[in-house]
Amino acid sequence: MRYGVYLPNQGAFAEVGVLVELARAAEEAGWDGVFIWDELLPLHAHNDAVRAVLGESDDAADAMVALTAVAAATERIRLGALVTAVARLRPEAFARQAVTLDRLSGGRLVVGVGLGHPDDQFTAFGMEGDLRTRAAMVDEFLDLVNRLWSGEAVEFNGKYYACHGVAMAPASVQRPRIPIWIGAGGSYRAPRRRAARWDGFAPASEQWPVEVIPPETYAEIAEDLRAAGAPTSQYDLVLIGNADATEPTPATVPQYERSGVTWLLVQALTVADARARILAGPPGGGVGPAGSD
Repeated sequence: MRYGVYLPNQGAFAEVGVLVELARAAEEAGWDGVFIWDELLPLHAHNDAVRAVLGESDDAADAMVALTAVAAATERIRLGALVTAVARLRPEAFARQAVTLDRLSGGRLVVGVGLGHPDDQFTAFGMEGDLRTRAAMVDEFLDLVNRLWSGEAVEFNGKYYACHGVAMAPASVQRPRIPIWIGAGGSYRAPRRRAARWDGFAPASEQWPVEVIPPETYAEIAEDLRAAGAPTSQYDLVLIGNADATEPTPATVPQYERSGVTWLLVQALTVADARARILAGPPGGGVGPAGSD
């Protein structure tokens, strides 16, 4: 089991210097990773638990810029956004950004991808609001980006995206690609099938951020992933703890590990909480090898 810190990109955390400070502290305290939200608009209007802690600040930081600053300020920890709603982005631009950050970090980037929620993060800007359409866009987006990361010439003709004989160099440091984790509600089967095609799955409780998916559900998710073709090794199944750090408990962490969980992300919604939890150190000691998957 590896241990990471999971932080918003909103409210007080919108100051990138705060995220950099916390990431440095996490690395020094032996954590294995730092992950942040990638919300284009603040969530306080749609989530009572988030509003109760973060308030109604409209401040938000760009996740890719923030992660670049974190990468430059650290040497060992894994880093990434959970999750980026890639259907609102251009695949060629995202491919270039991700490879640049992967190389800057020495191969420490994880790309977390989701369909996006709530819908107004799309509709407010005249983008696609239909969830099924966005799901199809995500599948095409990932197929194209995965090919562009290779540095080889790509010919791609999809319904939503195209690429005609373009090679984008340099290639990513990580091989066969930068790891892709799919994030989605934990009770849905379709995202599990999507996640099985890639490198990890980060399911979220329907009552996120105040509840945690139980170990028995993770065991079911792990079985579904295997049935859908996910590899039995070098595959990450991610547990996001609740915002007040009461779950998972020390007693249940081994149950989650037996259920197939490989990463536990400790969540904090205030800077003070983040500092305290980081300084307390990872629950299991942490510190995986630099650049490991």
